[in-house]
Amino acid sequence: MPTLRSDVRAVFFDAVGTLIFPNPSALVVYADVARGVGLDLPPDEVRRRFLAAYRTQENADRAAGWATSEERERTRWHAIVCETLAGVPDPDACFDALYDHFAKPAAWTVNPHAAPTINHLVDRGVVVGLGSNYDARLHSVLDGFPELAPLRDRTVVSAAVGFRKPAAEFFAEVVRLSGCDARQVAFVGDDVENDFDGARAAGLDAVLLAPRGNPDARRVIGELRELVG
Repeated sequence: MPTLRSDVRAVFFDAVGTLIFPNPSALVVYADVARGVGLDLPPDEVRRRFLAAYRTQENADRAAGWATSEERERTRWHAIVCETLAGVPDPDACFDALYDHFAKPAAWTVNPHAAPTINHLVDRGVVVGLGSNYDARLHSVLDGFPELAPLRDRTVVSAAVGFRKPAAEFFAEVVRLSGCDARQVAFVGDDVENDFDGARAAGLDAVLLAPRGNPDARRVIGELRELVG
């Protein structure tokens, strides 16, 4: 079972999919919004559309060297919503509703192992922080969860940095905020490319949170609490 290396002095966590999760799921919320304006989409169709739209935007960001901004994030999600909910009478109104929804703490739930894991690290004198591909809305979400308060002062948001994970520039900001050398920083996340491979390419340690396991990564935990177990 992988745990933190003894020389790690700082741990930064990914947000969505690692510490926080949409509740209900994003696909359920999308379908509910569509249904509210008269478009009834089967769950499988919502998923298919969403994934196709998401991949298109990921490819666009990859081609742009992972550069981003508040404007780009809003444009990106507008495109995803419009493609996913194609056929609704007012896609802009649906986008506004969804964009506002995911800015609220009530739209999210916290990993039950987050608080004890973070507190354990803090008690050991380890610097803790957060690194997310998100925009300014993340701050309002965090404000609703006091158990994540130890991460608040060291929160790296891609739209503010100007680059998304897995860009080296994103992880450079993580290292800067940690106050440590890159090799003394561990990044914990659920995405192989963005979190695991991106962090390692930038010289950080990395741990992949993969409840079902992932044979392509050497350092895998099934639950967050295993990080300090």
